[in-house]
Amino acid sequence: VINAGKSTHNEDQASCEVLFVKKKAGGSNSTPNKNSSTKRRSSLPNGEGLQLKDNSDTDGINLYYWSLFDGHAGSGAAVVASKLLQHHILEQLQEIVDILRNTAVLPPTCLGEEPDNPSTNSRTLTRAASLRGGVGAPGSPSTPPTRFFTEKKIPHECLVIGAIESAFKEMDLQIERERTVYNISGGCTALVVVYLLGKLYVANAGDSRAIIIRNGEVIPMSSEFTPETERQRLQYLAYMQPHLLGNEFTHLEFPRRVQRKEVGKRMLYRDFNMTGWAYKTIEEDDLKFPLIYGEGKKARVMATIGVTRGLGDHDLKVHDSNIYIKPFLSSSPEVK
Repeated sequence: VINAGKSTHNEDQASCEVLFVKKKAGGSNSTPNKNSSTKRRSSLPNGEGLQLKDNSDTDGINLYYWSLFDGHAGSGAAVVASKLLQHHILEQLQEIVDILRNTAVLPPTCLGEEPDNPSTNSRTLTRAASLRGGVGAPGSPSTPPTRFFTEKKIPHECLVIGAIESAFKEMDLQIERERTVYNISGGCTALVVVYLLGKLYVANAGDSRAIIIRNGEVIPMSSEFTPETERQRLQYLAYMQPHLLGNEFTHLEFPRRVQRKEVGKRMLYRDFNMTGWAYKTIEEDDLKFPLIYGEGKKARVMATIGVTRGLGDHDLKVHDSNIYIKPFLSSSPEVK
């Protein structure tokens, strides 16, 4: 990340860290580890005890982290996110580190429950059998548990993805809470790479791009979020919550601005439920400024911002109005 010198803090920030995910102190596994002396020995400068290091890491997981933040309207959000987002990810993973380490058993649906025994519980009851209580008298030991549904099997990777998604949300909420106290200005897109337990997770909220180059082949690892790619999500939100448009914008899309002389005529339009186009009779409401205006890199939400996902922007308003744009900007990343 290069600061050309036009400001003290660059609006573009990045970070790279190696972190150790360990269960929080105070949890059920907070008793001192009998291998703690082994851990110290494994770090001796002459390499003595290196073989023991693998065994001493049984209480945690190494995490490799890279991130890139493309800021706008100030450097505040990008600077804060580059310092703190990894710690939000770490905090989320700390809750589930024991589950992630135990790859032989699927994550429990409800914490604190004994895992199901596949040999005794693999038979899926029909709905009729569930209602009858299966075999045996009701309440007897031979009566299988009543189930009206099959239980989803959630793989470990989904827990990591969920932790990253939750961390992005928490980071955005922290910026919102602390923006006035610490003068956190503007917003930023966020692109994060996490390497954990042999897998690479790429999380993207914005229009930056991640690729892997392997044996000369370019593998795209993120898709860009722009007013055009997210048109239907934005239109649907505006359709469901018309007050967010402040009586100045229309959620419908037209090929160009509608003119007053075209009221009553039929023009091509597109709503949130459409990928194609159709004709509609132009009404007074259609003269309002479109929610999404422009094409390609010039496309803007409410004539203001060209990205639709990221962190911050809680105070961003449409120029010369009291209409907040943040409800249309999502902090939720796509994780691959």
